[in-house]
Amino acid sequence: MLTTIYLIAIVAEAMSGALAAGRRNMDAFGVAVIAFVTALGGGTVRDLVLGHFPLSWTQHPEYIYLVIGAGLATILLARHLHHLKRLFLVLDALGLVAFSVIGCQVALAMGYALPVVVMAGMITGICGGVLRDVLCNQVPVVFRRELYASVSLAVCALYLGLQAVGVGQQIALPAAFGLGLSLRMAALWRGWKLPTFSYRERWE
Repeated sequence: MLTTIYLIAIVAEAMSGALAAGRRNMDAFGVAVIAFVTALGGGTVRDLVLGHFPLSWTQHPEYIYLVIGAGLATILLARHLHHLKRLFLVLDALGLVAFSVIGCQVALAMGYALPVVVMAGMITGICGGVLRDVLCNQVPVVFRRELYASVSLAVCALYLGLQAVGVGQQIALPAAFGLGLSLRMAALWRGWKLPTFSYRERWE
């Protein structure tokens, strides 16, 4: 189940990256790069931070074809995608949970301490979007208005907590997905946000 959701999620993330590139009037090469970075950037950053080599996507070249193909296909389909906005939001939420759980699993398998495992999960979940926004020359959405990183943190905490008390994957995974999807959708529909910090120093 996790692998299937992961594949669906990287396609959705690649398409969202392509749309972001289109809003910045990038050419086809730029679209392909942004699509790739959005879909696979979080896992790449995680692997580099943890020293997890070879990088995950280098062992699955089909992922490269999949995300770049999805990004380029978005160029042709863009005018119709606004009808699928709600579906993209759900797929993005599922992807956030899948990426977060996978990041935790990678760090756990490498024997890292709990705080590092949580950070690995969050890095996998949010860094693709952060890299997308930086390359598109804007402040990352997850840092300014979205309840996104907090959802990843909650998913990691629940998944690891259930694992710690001996709950099996058959319960821990659905519970993590249920929490993550519920929190993300509720945040979008109800407009939940973290408090913002605004500071402008006055020089006398």
